[in-house]
Amino acid sequence: MAALRSSYVERFTKETKTQISLCIDGGPLDVLPDSHKAFESSSIPNQKEEHHACQFSATQHIWIWTGVGFLDHMLHALAKHGGWSLRIRTVGDLAIDDHHTTEDTFLALGEALSTALGDRKGIKRFGSAYAPLDEALARAVIDISSRPFFVGVFDFKDAKIGNLTSQMIPHGLQSFAHTAGVTLHVDVLKGENDHHRAEAAFKALAVAIRDATSKVAGKEGEVISTKGVL
Repeated sequence: MAALRSSYVERFTKETKTQISLCIDGGPLDVLPDSHKAFESSSIPNQKEEHHACQFSATQHIWIWTGVGFLDHMLHALAKHGGWSLRIRTVGDLAIDDHHTTEDTFLALGEALSTALGDRKGIKRFGSAYAPLDEALARAVIDISSRPFFVGVFDFKDAKIGNLTSQMIPHGLQSFAHTAGVTLHVDVLKGENDHHRAEAAFKALAVAIRDATSKVAGKEGEVISTKGVL
């Protein structure tokens, strides 16, 4: 049986403290270590308790807490539909705004994905998907290329979705693409409701990543690139 592709990342700055444990292939995940006093806050749920962005099953462990509810919701959707097991805990300077919390969470998540993929041998590399949510429709296309680039079209109508600043969604995905080393295009093609537009985008992204990171039968040990490296 092939080893599960997993990683653990910490990103500690003066503005945020972020921990991420990721397994691309799903399965159980240990709880995050209490490696900084910031994580001792009584406002953070216990990692073994149910809250708004957690889900435990035989194939996936998902537990997410950033202090920004709508961000948690989008990351939950990304993990669930990507087939990941994912634990995220971020404590940020939300007294200022949600910028650093969102940005640093996505930077750490991109690093976690890149680390879990390792040498990127045997993966499909390219992935694409459409996802609807009621009236909204989104498309995501990814190339796991070590060429960081992001283009996104969202056209949100309001400045905020829940407690997340709308412009932090494209900025967060740009940050993710940078540290993951991927070329990423995400386009919301239609939709009236901003919540639906955002969630469709994250679901499409999840399925596209799941496609691109899947193993190609008969290509074990090979790099899908004319350069010979990714």
